[in-house]
Amino acid sequence: MPPRIRRLAVPGGQYSGVSERNHRHDSLQPRQGAMKASRPGSAGRAGTARDAVVTGLGFCLPGGAEPVFTGAQVWDLASHGRTVLGRDGVHFGSVGLSAGQFAERLPDIPEFFSRHYTNAHRFGLVSLIEACADAELDVHAGDLREAAVLVGRGSVDANVDSYLTLLGLDDTPLSTLDALEIFVAAEQSVSPSDVAVVQGALTRTVGPCFTVSCGCSSAAVQIGNARRLIAAGETDLAVVTGVDVSSVDLIHKGRRLLRGAQHAFDAMDAAGMPDLLPSLGSLMRPYDRRADCVNHGEGSATVILESREHAQRRGAHLYGQVLATALTRDGLANPLAADSTGAQLARAVRACLADRWRIEQVPYINGASDGGAAVTALEANTVRALYGPDSTVLLSSQEGCFGHHGAAAGCLGLALTLMMMEFGEVCPTTNCEQPADGLPFDPVPGTRTRPLDFDYALSFNYQIGGVKHAMLLGGPDAT
Repeated sequence: MPPRIRRLAVPGGQYSGVSERNHRHDSLQPRQGAMKASRPGSAGRAGTARDAVVTGLGFCLPGGAEPVFTGAQVWDLASHGRTVLGRDGVHFGSVGLSAGQFAERLPDIPEFFSRHYTNAHRFGLVSLIEACADAELDVHAGDLREAAVLVGRGSVDANVDSYLTLLGLDDTPLSTLDALEIFVAAEQSVSPSDVAVVQGALTRTVGPCFTVSCGCSSAAVQIGNARRLIAAGETDLAVVTGVDVSSVDLIHKGRRLLRGAQHAFDAMDAAGMPDLLPSLGSLMRPYDRRADCVNHGEGSATVILESREHAQRRGAHLYGQVLATALTRDGLANPLAADSTGAQLARAVRACLADRWRIEQVPYINGASDGGAAVTALEANTVRALYGPDSTVLLSSQEGCFGHHGAAAGCLGLALTLMMMEFGEVCPTTNCEQPADGLPFDPVPGTRTRPLDFDYALSFNYQIGGVKHAMLLGGPDAT
């Protein structure tokens, strides 16, 4: 691997340029003896010029006492099966980004705009800055001037307050300054394009800049869009961010509403209701026989994608590449229902594989289970359809680390999968200790990674209403 400078958080809150050849963050090191031999293609010498390679990872995610910002910190949690849910008896993934942590990373944003930022703005800007630092791209030097800036947003929790403020205005005269303040806050915050607006301003891009809202698949869909833009030659550089903010108050109220609705639907023997309630009082356990709830979270994850030619020209480190993506829907008439047979998810996977790859080349899947029995059934049936009844595929989920955090899931799934591929270790399913009976895959229970030498992997994401998204990921020189 060529040396690169990664900006890592160090004690005291300052930043330091660290040569990865001489010093790697301890928590980013795989367990001794587990890392595979240095990849012959780690410098990215194979492939074609328009391949979409991943060169930077950045985060603003729950970390317990402090947020996590770097791949090293995310790896430390995920590789040990640690969860940051459950602080003070509340099972919710809260980022807790301080004003100082934001200002440290983005000191030059005019306060006239930044004082109207929501947490979605702050999280999305921080993860973008962290990803650029990891990729050795300088926003202020204009490195992203022609980049595509693509954002996935699944919820509108962060938009509500500004929207209600604007909606609540009456005919009472406002001072010029008050009117301007309300206008700026509303323009930045009332639509799902909120984060793309401020990221576009920060990067001063003249390239494509837009938002996709597709629930928890939002960022994954944008990764597919980035790959297509790069393949078509429309851009050489794309920044993809998934960000969502969850309201604990809304979760409480939604839980009460959903409980009543479930009783009504049970009485009518109707289909389409979620099988599990969101919970703040007990722990989510994907693929575990004790799974009985979903925990929510918030945060942002950003990935940098480049054309191989562009990345090689500037000597960037390659985490891996996005080989293919596909999006399907179950085709049901009920807008809330989903088909757990796995037929459409398997179709998405086959669309990714096409005639170029075989399912036997894919020994690992990054699943998207939120602890729900329906999602577990969906993924189990998909594995049976693709691999047959005697599968040995590993399928794990790290949602239990940070909570079910919406749009960020696509970027986080990609990031973790490529780190696993680079290190030759598969992260365990967080909080899975007693795997459910009859699973046709190994969910990697416990708190230790599993050695696996692999160059291809799948990553899944879903949206309410039966939407299924699949990504086929490869090592730097997978062909």
